[in-house]
Amino acid sequence: MKKSNKAVFIGGEIYRQAAYGNNHPLTIQRVGPVMDVCRDMGWLDDEAFVESPQASWEELIRFHAPAYVDAVIEADQVGRANAKLRENYGLGTQENPVFTGLYERAATSCGGSIHAAERVLDGGCAYNPAGGTHHGQPAKASGFCYFNDPVLSIYRLLDVGMARVLYLDLDAHHGDGVEYAFADDPRVGTISIHEQDRWPHSGTASDPQRNIWNFPVPSGFSDAELRFLMEAAVMPVHAGFSPDAVVVTCGADGLAGDPLSTMNLSNVALWSAVESVRDATMRTVILGGGGYNPWTVTRCWAGLWAVLAGHDVHEPLTGAVAAILGEFESDLVDEEDVLPAWCATIADIPKDTAVRPSIERLALRQAA
Repeated sequence: MKKSNKAVFIGGEIYRQAAYGNNHPLTIQRVGPVMDVCRDMGWLDDEAFVESPQASWEELIRFHAPAYVDAVIEADQVGRANAKLRENYGLGTQENPVFTGLYERAATSCGGSIHAAERVLDGGCAYNPAGGTHHGQPAKASGFCYFNDPVLSIYRLLDVGMARVLYLDLDAHHGDGVEYAFADDPRVGTISIHEQDRWPHSGTASDPQRNIWNFPVPSGFSDAELRFLMEAAVMPVHAGFSPDAVVVTCGADGLAGDPLSTMNLSNVALWSAVESVRDATMRTVILGGGGYNPWTVTRCWAGLWAVLAGHDVHEPLTGAVAAILGEFESDLVDEEDVLPAWCATIADIPKDTAVRPSIERLALRQAA
């Protein structure tokens, strides 16, 4: 079968609605500005854009416990979580608050990732930046994630006949929910590159016999080091596993300037990592993930779409896009820390530094 080069962007107006309440890292707008930047730059037209469907209850219980899905619906309808829902399901906590439209938003994110899997069955790639809620557990909210859309996307690929699916997680936090879901399923391999000693404090070791590869990287993880891991470890695993499809969570919280990690990547490095996997794979689903600096996450995910769709990410910003970036505010990023480039360009300047010996050892040890 010949691979299709066509890319599809899955989004929705629902992501413009206020979410997560006050004093939460995800109160910032992310997917809405990404759509606006892509459209204003001329990178996203009606032919490439698909409105995300909402996952059904039946689709959600492919991974999640029915009682848990019902608990999310109840909390959303009532507008709060009682003590039982907090204790049993992790709902209504500071980490995973109840807010208006919670169920519809979380189910739509999942629906987008399930639909992304369906869109690539004949080849190509589908992009759902609202996806990447990789911490969701079968019966509990965790790490800002109520449901686990990467798991549901992988299940859809398997259910329609894909024999082997590889999952690559580039988020700063370990993709624990996805690893848990498929740790004993030989059809699925999971790779996670994440910052060591950071919540959820898992993903410290690999288990190649179970198709689990983890790369916990140190603070300051750089472009050159990501490129080294991709070339020395990730792509050889990809070649050996020979997947029919790949699902990628491209979290933007590993970028320099993100308040919830101390990694030091440029968006160019993330784009290159995703490209290398896409170019080697017949079918690719690409999701969002973490990212808590509105400037860096918007530029990263908009630029990623430009790369996937074959546009020039280095072209000058339109006035409308410069205005979008210039109007951002964040309680987690001090005004004096906002770099002028964040409001003037999409692509970062690559951060090429020497690859530390610890990264070289990590590649050899974890991929062995």
